[in-house]
Amino acid sequence: MKFITIILGLSLFTIMPLAESPATAPQQVRPTPHPSTQDPAVLVTPDQMSRWEAELSNWGRWGPADQRGTLNLITPEKTRAAALLVEEGVTVSLGHFVSEEDAIDSQTFAPTEHWMTSVDPNTGRVRTALDAISFSLHDGQLSHLDALCHYATTRDGERIIFNGYPQNLDMEGCKDLAIDRMGPGFVTRGILVDMPLLRGVEWLEPSTPIYVSDLEEWEDFAGVTIGSGDVLLVRTGRWAKREADGPWAYGRVGAGLHASVLPWLKERGVALLVGDAVNDVQPSGVRGRNRPIHDLTQVFLGLPLVDNGYLLDVAKEATERRRWQFMVSWQISRVPGGTASPFNALATF
Repeated sequence: MKFITIILGLSLFTIMPLAESPATAPQQVRPTPHPSTQDPAVLVTPDQMSRWEAELSNWGRWGPADQRGTLNLITPEKTRAAALLVEEGVTVSLGHFVSEEDAIDSQTFAPTEHWMTSVDPNTGRVRTALDAISFSLHDGQLSHLDALCHYATTRDGERIIFNGYPQNLDMEGCKDLAIDRMGPGFVTRGILVDMPLLRGVEWLEPSTPIYVSDLEEWEDFAGVTIGSGDVLLVRTGRWAKREADGPWAYGRVGAGLHASVLPWLKERGVALLVGDAVNDVQPSGVRGRNRPIHDLTQVFLGLPLVDNGYLLDVAKEATERRRWQFMVSWQISRVPGGTASPFNALATF
């Protein structure tokens, strides 16, 4: 395995788990989408997805050489306004780190390993406080910001990423739209959508879809309006459910946004979308599309996503204050050619 050392040696490349033989592979029942996703009022068809690829596209909006997508909406004016939201100076983390736990939602693309690097070869004793760690940047427990090269579409047999770049990949990573091309970090306004709080539950049940009507109901409840350059943080309660019931395959059966919210995300000018699971409701309810939110936001809108955001602490602080807007700041670990970065983000009230 090849590693690039960043801070403590973040692993850039991943190893896919070996496939089980048909004789030993467990039989998995294919989950079914939430029935409401098939309601004609919200149903998204493959043809609609294809039309949205053109109608919602931001290709060329910030120039032919752009590498940041909707992060361009975070202007200096937006950053200054976000700083004015700080009243008490209370800060909480929005990130969850990997663990060495052997669970269904951890070590999903590569093993997590932590070791001391200064060890006496004769005695095996640790000599000095030096260590290293390796892990997948897309680990199921890691809050991570996807680079825009992470998802692609196929045009005339060629894999294409945001802004029309070819998805050029080699053993050094992505040649365009890699995480190290997206900037050093950002400060802007964050708005938390706390769907469990709105529904009076600890968490949304797996496969529960979130629609535009839900997002706008939250705006009315919280007295906020999501706008251009904002970070939209959508809490489904994934981490609360995990604490209570243990890990589960949230990437197959998890609450999240339904594909019908895609035009709304474009219209509102969301700069960064943060979910506490995989952002897409799973199953998606869109025929032929496993993760339609990922497909269109990353490839056509140029809207970066954060999967596995840790939104429990920020939800507690926001509820205590009855204030669901705050300053969000994050630093991007510039993994050369990287497909993601740990989401080192803070919310400050």
